Amino acid sequence: MANLWSGRFEKGMDKIVEEFNASIRFDKRLYDCDIDGSIAHIIMLCEEGIATEEEKNKIIETLNEIKKEIESGKIEFSVHDEDIHMAVEGILIQRLGDIGKKLHTARSRNDQVAVDTRLYVKKEIGLIIDNLKYMEHVLLEKAEKYHDEIMIGFTHMQHAQPVTIGFHLMAYFQMFKRDIERFMDSLVRTDYCPLGSCALAGTTIPINRHRTAEILGFNNVTENAMDSVSDRDYVLELMSASSICMMHISRFAEEFVYWNSQEFGYISIDDSFCTGSSIMPQKKNPDMAELLRGKVGRVYGNLFQLMTVMKGTPLAYNKDFQEDKEGLFDTIDTLKNSLLIFAKMIEKTEFETENIKKQLNKGFLNATDIAEHFVKMKIPFREAHEIVGKMVKYCEVNQKDFIDLTDEELNSIDNRLSKSTFPDLSMEGCINGRVSFGGTAPSEVKRQIGVGKAWLDEIV
Repeated sequence: MANLWSGRFEKGMDKIVEEFNASIRFDKRLYDCDIDGSIAHIIMLCEEGIATEEEKNKIIETLNEIKKEIESGKIEFSVHDEDIHMAVEGILIQRLGDIGKKLHTARSRNDQVAVDTRLYVKKEIGLIIDNLKYMEHVLLEKAEKYHDEIMIGFTHMQHAQPVTIGFHLMAYFQMFKRDIERFMDSLVRTDYCPLGSCALAGTTIPINRHRTAEILGFNNVTENAMDSVSDRDYVLELMSASSICMMHISRFAEEFVYWNSQEFGYISIDDSFCTGSSIMPQKKNPDMAELLRGKVGRVYGNLFQLMTVMKGTPLAYNKDFQEDKEGLFDTIDTLKNSLLIFAKMIEKTEFETENIKKQLNKGFLNATDIAEHFVKMKIPFREAHEIVGKMVKYCEVNQKDFIDLTDEELNSIDNRLSKSTFPDLSMEGCINGRVSFGGTAPSEVKRQIGVGKAWLDEIV
């Protein structure tokens, strides 16, 4: 069958050009969105008296048949089909003749691809959010289990202060919570129907774009036809939100990698999420965590690829926009799989609390607690900070810990110090004292978990 746009041309496309131009090998993924858009369009055309009831019924029946045949593998596409829009319409015309030719009234491939992509993005945002919710449920469950188990909090990869495992996990809960909010927010701007904008300037045919939007489940219609066909902001927003989410996954995966090492020994990852070595029989490698850490690169790349495509495109539609699909599909697939795999891995990972406790006596984790205690003794914080710094230096030189210092040694550092001026320096004492809102005290972590559960229940 000749191209549906070939009337003005005397020559067919060169074979290599035809292959280079075709997007069917990847945009066939939009077949269901494309058919749904066509069904909504013909219903609207019929309601406006532009197509008859019989024509509408035949077109809808045939489109549903084509959809089933695509899903069953009976229809195979080739570069001659060019794209999914031309492929479906071409089959429709082959089967219905002149009736099929009426479907493309008051629309263009420009607004057709825009509505297909928006429908696809809307659906996939919902699935991404579902996977994020699963991640959040897993984190809440683990945080509750370890809400009072002590671990080391780091800054600059140096021992900083004691925290609880539950507290650390709830930090990631908050990151993924913001990811969910970002996707929900981007959905608001995606939920506009561009169909009926035609090539760039609308149409003289009396159509009802609001009715088409209603049939397709859009919240509203796009306001400007030229913007409608040239806008890819919603794809960029999804890619941006996906990049941030993948960055959160990568950060957490990085911690899994070093927590799993012999030097740390903080966690035990289930065998089903690890691999071995082809030469070293003793190895148990955290390959899934490493892969998750690395996957962020391709998602970043997809975002910057489309940003680069869009930056030099004048209004309205340009063929450059065809380059939005492969990166979009890859981003969505990568993010959904990464979230699901990581959530399952976290679910089957346990913390080695006894190993962690062996590390708690390193790095003067309770130094800040002493300084804050001195503040309660009416010593200005900067002065208290300096005093504790001198205590740390003395302990390092003399290979001692705070609790080993005698009254005489303390008095030599500052004449206001004695053992009696010390607070509870146990890790439990340090943890339990941090009850400030958002702090690491077990009671505060339990509050955070409760708030997290309530929020998650609200968005289900």
